Amino acid sequence: MNSQEKLEEIHKIVVLHAPLEKVWQAVSTSEGMAAWWMPNSLKPIVGHEFVLHTEQFGDSPCKVTELQPPTRLGFNWGKDWHVLIELKKLSVEETELTLIHSGWDAHKVTEFEQPHTVVRGFMESGWERIVKEKLPAILKA
Repeated sequence: MNSQEKLEEIHKIVVLHAPLEKVWQAVSTSEGMAAWWMPNSLKPIVGHEFVLHTEQFGDSPCKVTELQPPTRLGFNWGKDWHVLIELKKLSVEETELTLIHSGWDAHKVTEFEQPHTVVRGFMESGWERIVKEKLPAILKA
């Protein structure tokens, strides 16, 4: 193993049965994101520092790094990770969401002393459930 062994990024793609603008509100506002992911203090402003309230792991610091309304939001999460959400309008009532969670390294541990190799597995299945079940469910409301 070399000193920095990158682990594969987590990629999730889902077609949502909702207009682009509705999906954008769900992924780029504090209230929207809280409905399908976790409570937070997000503001869609590049450079804005916010917190994800991650329940058992406490608060995680984040920072908005890129923003192109209504199709792209990127933010740093904790000390190592980056989350990118991209939206593509497929039709009036369908939007494709791509989520990329990067920054995984086999030699690093999280702020909570968990190895990336372990946490990545939990996150992979967590994102699967979140973007393919929880997010579509709140968009139907």
